[in-house]
This record gives sequence, C-alpha cells and structure tokens, in this order.
Amino acid sequence: MRILTSVLISLAFSGMAATALADDGRVYTDGPVVEVSYIRTKPGKFDDYMKFLATTYRTLMEANKKAGLIQDYGIYSATPRSPQDPDLLLTTTYANMAALDRSEESEALSVKTIGSMASQSQAAIDREALREVLGSELIRKLNLK
Repeated sequence: MRILTSVLISLAFSGMAATALADDGRVYTDGPVVEVSYIRTKPGKFDDYMKFLATTYRTLMEANKKAGLIQDYGIYSATPRSPQDPDLLLTTTYANMAALDRSEESEALSVKTIGSMASQSQAAIDREALREVLGSELIRKLNLK
C-alpha cells in the first residue's frame, strides 16, 4: 500500500511539472548573449597581438564592464585545423540582445578610454599587420527550466 501511495504521489508531482512546462510552451529561458570573434594571427605576430590585447583591449573591456555595458570578456587560444581557421577567439558577453543596442554609450566610452574615432580607425588598420579577423557570430545561452 505504501509503495502504491509513493508511486501515485510521484506521478502527481511529475504531472504538475509537465503542466507547468506546457503552460508557456517553452522549456527554456533566454540567457546571456556572447559575441565570438575569430582571429588568425599573422606568422610571427602572436606575441605582438597578445601585447595589444593585454593593454589597449583590456583597458577598453574593463571600462565596458565597469560601465555595465558588458558582463564579461575572454580570450581563448585555439588549435587551427587548417590555414583558414582561427588561433584566437575573443568573446564578449552581454546580458541580453538589448544590451547590444547601447552602441552610442560604447562608442563614447571608447573615445574617452582609448582616443578619438580617427585614432581608433588608424589603430585598427595598424592591427591588420598583426592579425586577420576571420568573422564573428552571436550565440545565446539557453537555460533549461
């Protein structure tokens, strides 16, 4: 009799859980959004590019974090499978898609932190001697309920 009662209680709870999931139809919630940039450093320029990331890039990313424009950032090493693959991945984590719409705030912070738009453009051109940007994508974490 106790076993039958336990089974019935378990079935009741699992039925309530299934009903709760079916109410809104989604079994997940939207999580943070991560921008991933795929970078291939030029031959012999890895350490030079890492110096840029450790100075100017870090300064800007930390300012963005402090201002609440981003949640986090990361730099990942990768082993390229072919000459067309990246050897570095740069990630920037945003709270949600809406956080990507704060570009005016981000640009103002960039000017304040690392210099005018003209000097930033020139620096981007100069970095082309160190690396090639292979592309980027946005990915979103999905949190299961």
